[in-house]
Amino acid sequence: MRLRIRHTTWPRPALILTDTPRPRCWACGGDGGHNRDYGHPETGDYDGTTWEPCPCWDERRRWTVLPLPRRLRRRATSAADPWATDTSNEPPF
Repeated sequence: MRLRIRHTTWPRPALILTDTPRPRCWACGGDGGHNRDYGHPETGDYDGTTWEPCPCWDERRRWTVLPLPRRLRRRATSAADPWATDTSNEPPF
């Protein structure tokens, strides 16, 4: 296993310890898989892309190291507030 720390936002913000693809894998070249385009069965026109993971990497191997607090929402400022700087369209200089 080749572990690294990553930031995730789903299902909630956290730092996770995750496995990474083998950098010198002959099948994926270190990308962890391939995008495969497929066409409509009757017309043959482009119908979408699917991701096929490489066997050198299992993206389900992840452990939460540190849950992070959800992003705090900024309180909306009133246009009548004389100290509000984000409501002005004047340049800062």
